Amino acid sequence: MSGRKKVALLPQGTVSDEAVRYMFRNEDVEFVYCKMIADVFQSTANGLTDWSVIPIENTIDGSVNLHIDWLVHEVDLPIRAEWVFPSIQNLIGDAGELSADGNPAQWEAEKITKVMSHPVAMAQCLQFVRSRLPHAELETLSSTAEAVRTVKNNPGKGWAAFGTKLAAADMELDVLEEGVTDHDNNFTRFLLVGNAPYENASATTHKTSILVTLPEDYPGALHQVLSAFAWRRVNLSKIESRPTKKKLGSYYFYIDVELALDTVLMPAAIAEIEAIGCQVRLLGSYPSLPYEKE
Repeated sequence: MSGRKKVALLPQGTVSDEAVRYMFRNEDVEFVYCKMIADVFQSTANGLTDWSVIPIENTIDGSVNLHIDWLVHEVDLPIRAEWVFPSIQNLIGDAGELSADGNPAQWEAEKITKVMSHPVAMAQCLQFVRSRLPHAELETLSSTAEAVRTVKNNPGKGWAAFGTKLAAADMELDVLEEGVTDHDNNFTRFLLVGNAPYENASATTHKTSILVTLPEDYPGALHQVLSAFAWRRVNLSKIESRPTKKKLGSYYFYIDVELALDTVLMPAAIAEIEAIGCQVRLLGSYPSLPYEKE
């Protein structure tokens, strides 16, 4: 592809949308919204977009295993960058319907009959539900944006949604209560994946992600893998086992290494791991971009 880059992501008004707008705030790219994460991946795998944006890990819920499995088993798209973005959910509805005087700040809990959101977002707001809306029916939908849209399309029913301020603005609804997530430090880690290279001159930290499959006849192989990094004083920010899907009890290890591939230590560590019979697959070496509150 040439010219303006295209980025596939989850629906408009989701946290993914907010995160991508933040990531590319100084760049001219075209956003291609997809309903499901499978559509996001396939858009780039099929050459319709240059990159896909994948939420891969959350402070509260940990790894998004479905998305990791797609990255490992379904597509072959290198990781080009990572960044973190706050996942802030808000209670959204029609203030004219849910408050006596149309003031969003004066919404009345008893007027809310149902609250909708994405399953992950709903799980992150359960303390708020228990304390403020214990009587409300809960319903999960495919995205927070879809939940807000459903509220918009069903006036007069007393419905509300957990979603982003961006979705509320798009649907011309009111933010009844800001920041209703159970934890203030709720961040999501996003990956930019695709065949097109990505450069960021401001990046000061880099990571390399690899998959390691251990030899079946080598006791203590995982210890040897970890030792290859430990004696070189290379930090691992994440190590997680996932099934290979080939047979019961067969696992690979997903490892994030806080080092770029083009350093002296990284290729040497990989060579040492392969020397004991491990299979190593490179998922990407990329800039790791911190969140800077604007």
